Amino acid sequence: MGTIVFGAVCPHGPIAVTETCTEDELQLAAVTREAFEDLGRRAAAARPDTIVVVTPHNVHVQGAMAVVIAGALEGAVAGTDGRTIGLEAATDRELADFVLEALHDAGVPTVGVSYGGNRVDEAAMPMDWGTLIPLWHLGGRASPSPSVVVVSPARDLSPHAHVDAGRAIAAAVTRSDRSVVFVASADHGHCHDADGPYGYHPASAEYDGEVSTIVGENRLEELLALEPAFVEHAAADSWWQLLMLHGALGDGWQAELLSYEAPTYYGMLCAAFTPA
Repeated sequence: MGTIVFGAVCPHGPIAVTETCTEDELQLAAVTREAFEDLGRRAAAARPDTIVVVTPHNVHVQGAMAVVIAGALEGAVAGTDGRTIGLEAATDRELADFVLEALHDAGVPTVGVSYGGNRVDEAAMPMDWGTLIPLWHLGGRASPSPSVVVVSPARDLSPHAHVDAGRAIAAAVTRSDRSVVFVASADHGHCHDADGPYGYHPASAEYDGEVSTIVGENRLEELLALEPAFVEHAAADSWWQLLMLHGALGDGWQAELLSYEAPTYYGMLCAAFTPA
């Protein structure tokens, strides 16, 4: 019987990776990068077979979540001055099929997605930055590296549907024989800076403060009380993945908020969840 052995909330901005930072950026997010490296050590200590990443930056399917069923993922991320990192990873196709089936059984609209080759075992899905940056720290550069399952949330589905989806993913893991790390790839409010691409809105700081408290005090069920309009004003990029984390973990976990900072226009948070 498989089990989720570790949970993580990870940022996915390029400034969270040393190799993509300019000299100036190295001073901006040092706290986040240190915490991210700590997450990587903790995840490695859990010795996962597979990493499940829920990311907001892969395919977007209207009215449905998506599970990557392509045999592999590959991609690259560039920083502001062009410094680039890249990764390749194998999809855990059996667990991906279990996840797809479990989501269907839970009544969550979901599709399996692939890319390129018409035989999924030969297909390679582009690896988005919401997947690549967490994997950069959480085992993606190891040899051998854990296999991966990528799931995209669907913002036009209800918050409860995302909790149900997390529970379904946990059920799929139980059906397998895998030890799994569950990663919520999540940056938070995106309106911290009037000069940023989304402008300034006070809801970003308020949202980030509430989410930091909810995560740090392990009260993920309170995410359901947040108003969608509030999340929208904050230009948050995390609510849906955190709801899925809540559903996947359930009870019996200890949470530790390792870092929070908003050194540019968006907030970044690192948190670890370990079995109690």
